[in-house]
Amino acid sequence: MNAYVMLGVFQTSQKLRTSLRLLSRAGLPPVDLQVQLLLRGRSPQSATFSRELHLGPDGPASSPAAAPRRLPFSRVTVEDLTFFGKTLPGRAITDPDLVQSSNEDWLKSVRGSSEVLLRPQTTQEVSQILSYCHSRNLAVNSQGGNTGLVGGSVPVYDEIILSTSLMNSILSFDKISGILTCQAGCVLENLSLYLEERDYIMPLDLGAKGSCQIGGNVATNAGGLRLLRYGSLHGTVLGLEVVLADGRVLDCLSTLRKDNTGYDLKQLFIGSEGTLGVITAVSILCPRKPKSVNVVFLGCETFDQLLKTFQLCKGMLGEILSAFEFLDSECMRLLNTHLKLANPISDCPFYIVIETSGSDSDHDSQKLHNFLEEAMTSLLVTDGTVATEESKIKTLWSMRERVTEALTHDGFTYKYDISLPVERIYQLVTDMREHLGKRARSVVGYGHVGDGNLHLNVTSPAKDPALLASIEPFIYEWTAKFQGSISAEHGLGLKKRNYIYYSKSRPAVAVMGKMKTLLDPKGILNPYKTLPDDLK
Repeated sequence: MNAYVMLGVFQTSQKLRTSLRLLSRAGLPPVDLQVQLLLRGRSPQSATFSRELHLGPDGPASSPAAAPRRLPFSRVTVEDLTFFGKTLPGRAITDPDLVQSSNEDWLKSVRGSSEVLLRPQTTQEVSQILSYCHSRNLAVNSQGGNTGLVGGSVPVYDEIILSTSLMNSILSFDKISGILTCQAGCVLENLSLYLEERDYIMPLDLGAKGSCQIGGNVATNAGGLRLLRYGSLHGTVLGLEVVLADGRVLDCLSTLRKDNTGYDLKQLFIGSEGTLGVITAVSILCPRKPKSVNVVFLGCETFDQLLKTFQLCKGMLGEILSAFEFLDSECMRLLNTHLKLANPISDCPFYIVIETSGSDSDHDSQKLHNFLEEAMTSLLVTDGTVATEESKIKTLWSMRERVTEALTHDGFTYKYDISLPVERIYQLVTDMREHLGKRARSVVGYGHVGDGNLHLNVTSPAKDPALLASIEPFIYEWTAKFQGSISAEHGLGLKKRNYIYYSKSRPAVAVMGKMKTLLDPKGILNPYKTLPDDLK
């Protein structure tokens, strides 16, 4: 194949836009909270049901990911609902049909039994809610777009759900500095569209951008497809507004690139998964929208060739390289089988998605041409195609972004988000296949080569405790052996909290516990998440 004339010509397909619940939809009628609670009653078995659902049939010892016993928080009373109804007229929801979708994560693997969904619109309303819940010892589960994968965004038991979906206003945008300030409930894709109209883009891009919210992105320190180019949220987030457990508002909503006065408190809340405070507003530094974007889809015979292509890519594309993603042939098989997406090139063991973005199309095209010529001449890649038009760029990106969707059609999925030294990434996939043998339906690997992030997924026809016992703790022990992280970008949530010691030392976890106690002494914020059960 001639590298000079690579062109991307495929069937038109749309980028995955996950459609989850829309808590902000207009026109929901006010709810008679007292009447609903009294008519419905509270089942004394509700907490037991929730615990059994999390634990599965094997009981408390079945898995470290299982829910611990309910902590002695207060239970919601009619008086509590009266307060919420007055504080949030028409936005304190107890209708089971409306609350249900917020009780369950989008993987349908974790389900709580909350009876109350609160939808504040302002920081002051969040402050009033948390101040009241703190005084009453009521546990609160803050929730954004509910697109998390580790059970961190839904209740474990009957925690009150505090949704930020109505906190969706853009507060300001400085077109000179590119600094955006907005409420936490703004959907990532909406922010992206807003910025693109002003010749800027968001510094992060995620497959779930049609549903995920910026507050949740920050709370989980989401990585995504642009981290290679623009870095993590620890660098691009300039300021946060956070409501603490007792209702105090911590105003660190700075828009300064430099501020060296004391401790950088906002960093505590980036990646804290809602356990230290509720993020209500964010200021973030946004890059200019590139004038020239190219996407390349390549095939490699071996993972070693893929890594050498990455090295070559960094050296020859340099400042215009914005993404370097990979997926294996098993991912392609699932895309073909379940989503009917055609492979844009010939069959290969490994596939690469490279994106370049810059300000000069001629300059970028020449650099890309030189890279492709060298990659083909060196026999690092066996086939490939290039897209420069937006529709074809979306088609190529869909081959990477829709893998998660394809997996949902393959059976029950065990999902892992691992960070490793780049040269070790695919060795884990190979070793897992050998370890599981025929017990798994599929073992697939894909992810962000640019930052050493592997998404390893194992599917089976149905939920299989024996298969899970074979995967865990094998995967965590393997990761720890090579000094990796058991969670690169998804967080720990409920499912991984007790595995934290594979990546963090006990003294480090103990310090985390002291921070939690200092900021949330009653432990009401997102309980049972992030920190291990043995941390007292």
